[in-house]
Amino acid sequence: MKVNLKPNNVSSLTKVLAVATQNQFAVGSFTPRATKMVAPILRAAQEKKSAVIVQTSEREQERYGINLAEFSREFYRVIKEENITIPAVLHLDHTKDFNVIAEAIEVGFTSVMIDASEQPFKKNIEITKKVVEYAHSKGVTVEAELGKIGTTDFIETDVDEELFTEPEEAKQFVEETCIDALAVSVGTSHGVYLVKDPKIDIERLMEIRALTSVPLVLHGGSGTPSEMIKKAIQIPNGGISKVNIATDLEHMMIKTLNRENHVTEKEWSELPTETLTLVQNAVQNVVKEKIENFLISSDSASYYV
Repeated sequence: MKVNLKPNNVSSLTKVLAVATQNQFAVGSFTPRATKMVAPILRAAQEKKSAVIVQTSEREQERYGINLAEFSREFYRVIKEENITIPAVLHLDHTKDFNVIAEAIEVGFTSVMIDASEQPFKKNIEITKKVVEYAHSKGVTVEAELGKIGTTDFIETDVDEELFTEPEEAKQFVEETCIDALAVSVGTSHGVYLVKDPKIDIERLMEIRALTSVPLVLHGGSGTPSEMIKKAIQIPNGGISKVNIATDLEHMMIKTLNRENHVTEKEWSELPTETLTLVQNAVQNVVKEKIENFLISSDSASYYV
């Protein structure tokens, strides 16, 4: 499925994040880990009058069985049929395979992330530049990562795995790749904090901001205290303007279903409508809470008029 005519409120990452940076709020980039949970994310954002980013990744395809074309189709269906009018971005998160990125662009994603952060610095630049050139030729924005954000999949360990983003390298990376947003490693981690305490190196973040002009992205938003996030958002000259949230949503989904592990796309398709609605309502409430108390983005849609 190729989307040729996008609704006017479906935006690139650049436009949405530039406004967020200027007005010191962050846009939530929510990973539903289920195509049927796209709708409650958009409904919550509409209700709170907040810009929003809906995303999935290469990893979600493998682990949950998500299909990019179906995910995109659901995003555009909900926007059209439920009259969603807030600014919305359809984003491909952490992806290493160029072919997956090309597929996402083909089926209507408006933003993609190339993650070559595990590569040596120069190789990261080389890989990222290739994606930027291709995506920009298609009118699609690109996020990339510098530094390594700690994780052991979805559960944290007591080992400090992070390789923090170096400000001078960030400056060079942004200048040479022409990316539209930079995911920085400043202390947060993917997954849940079972052993380590969440932290954000505000001083490092300020140094990165002083040397770069693109919007900054914080991955691993789940489990990080709201006051810590707010401080990172509101640093002088614009702090973090995109916060990724996935684990908190999945935990609510699993809890509502009284499950102990993740749910695949096939399993979602077999759930009774009543059960599905119950989970969607729970997810919608989590997203609303994050928008209001975490991202400071309630009523942010008015900035885009």
